[in-house]
Amino acid sequence: MIAFFLVVVLALLALVHWYVWRRLVRDVTAPRGLARRIATGVVIALPLLSVAALASGRAGAPFLFQQVVAWPGFLWLAVLLYLVLALAVGEAVRPLLSRWLARRAAAAPAAAPVTVTAPVTAPVPVPERTAEPEPKAEGEPEAKAEPEAGAVVESKAGAVVERPVAPEVSRRLFVARVVGGAAAAAAAGTVANGAYGVLRGPKVKRVTVPLAKLPRAAHGYRIAVVSDIHLGPILGRAHSQRIVDAINATQPDLIAVVGDLVDGTVENLGPAAEPLARLRARHGSFFVTGNHEYFSGADAWVDHVRELGMRPLRNERLEIPAGFDLAGVDDVAGESEGQGPDFARALGDRDRSRAAVLLAHQPVVIDDAVAHGVDLQLSGHTHGGQLWPGNLLAELANPTVAGLERYGDTQLYVSRGAGAWGPPVRVGAPSDITVVQLASKQA
Repeated sequence: MIAFFLVVVLALLALVHWYVWRRLVRDVTAPRGLARRIATGVVIALPLLSVAALASGRAGAPFLFQQVVAWPGFLWLAVLLYLVLALAVGEAVRPLLSRWLARRAAAAPAAAPVTVTAPVTAPVPVPERTAEPEPKAEGEPEAKAEPEAGAVVESKAGAVVERPVAPEVSRRLFVARVVGGAAAAAAAGTVANGAYGVLRGPKVKRVTVPLAKLPRAAHGYRIAVVSDIHLGPILGRAHSQRIVDAINATQPDLIAVVGDLVDGTVENLGPAAEPLARLRARHGSFFVTGNHEYFSGADAWVDHVRELGMRPLRNERLEIPAGFDLAGVDDVAGESEGQGPDFARALGDRDRSRAAVLLAHQPVVIDDAVAHGVDLQLSGHTHGGQLWPGNLLAELANPTVAGLERYGDTQLYVSRGAGAWGPPVRVGAPSDITVVQLASKQA
């Protein structure tokens, strides 16, 4: 099944690149020209870099190699998405533009034929065509047809090239270049703006969540929620430092890191995670695993996170002095390693008269949270779709893609995340750190 899926994905990738080559290379360049050869090489190399970027981490390639292929490989995937979308729109624009140009040409006054002339060292005159050819004597060799004006004429001394340009060919080339150029500009601009948003760092959002069971003493309690930091070959130490500075500036009472901290091993990314040791909150920092931790050595990262001063919550609960319970469960991806979420262990014997806040990476566990009387679940995982229209796909797999929603007596808040997976680009789903302020109805 996995092999079949890979074959389908690779075939689709090849088909998409053939389409891009056809529209942006074949349709706009001269056959056998240098520009076509170079562009064709680029269209072949870029998907190979993308495959290398996707596979190198799982294959255990040297981290330096992962860094080298990650930037061009992942960025090309984002460019490819918006290039194909823009070209698809261009398919509708293409015939309209062609018809408009044809009508414009038909309405214009007649003009002399357009010719393309190459300079020569010895011009060869093109004689006038006579009305009737003179009869040839018997036995006289067949005379060669005289070239028409504007035809290609060659001689030993050089050549005069006068080739009329067919209006249809000229118009088709013009349309192809306009549509292709506009699509390339739109894709490049979209990706550049999306990459700037990620590299600039997440913005801080503030959300107030009223909880019926929250005591008056906890009114206004602030939890800084950050998810999906995705330290890896592209986002490194500078990225984690920006996040630490942004969180500390909010002066939270508690910090919740809800999974997908890394895309790589402790050996490769330990230095990138070091700034997280400087997170500061009155009641500390807490961490739960995400699915990407299980691709990167979850147990090793849990140990390292503890060394950085964060407390991992692995299917456990503790009482926060302000007057509510804080629980955390392992990600569902851990089930493949005999771990995964254990709600009975984390929440089964608690006092349900107390408010409970649950840290769980994926929103899909909301039904279990409802069943165990959780008042507020804090999650990430979705990235808000990250790359529009990815939010439409995310909605198919998650109950909530971003923001705050209610499920029975339980509220679910989903962060868009502070980083990005794959392409360091976000379109229509800006990265965020959220300060969730709890409100007591008794206040």
